Amino acid sequence: MKNKIKKKDKVRVMTGKDKGREAVVEKVYTKNQTVILPGINIYKKHIKKNEKLPKGGIVEIPRPINVAKLILICSKCNQPTRVGWQLNKNKKVRICKKCNGII
Repeated sequence: MKNKIKKKDKVRVMTGKDKGREAVVEKVYTKNQTVILPGINIYKKHIKKNEKLPKGGIVEIPRPINVAKLILICSKCNQPTRVGWQLNKNKKVRICKKCNGII
């Protein structure tokens, strides 16, 4: 299944502990239908000492979040919107369902 959310898209979290927060997509995992958002879905992990962290300790890392919990924010109308598809000169492009602009 093709993702409607791509890298560098602005999205809003619709459910969970970070509900209502907005971020730009950093990485997309198409196989799992998840994305990584900086500053969203942060968890703490205990790390042993190593070269990067000589003392070790507790590190905060962002975990992937499912795309079903996100909604895309249109770059033109700046509104949360659903994504549609349209053929444009033999190329399939994403469109905003509210303003019909190409995303």
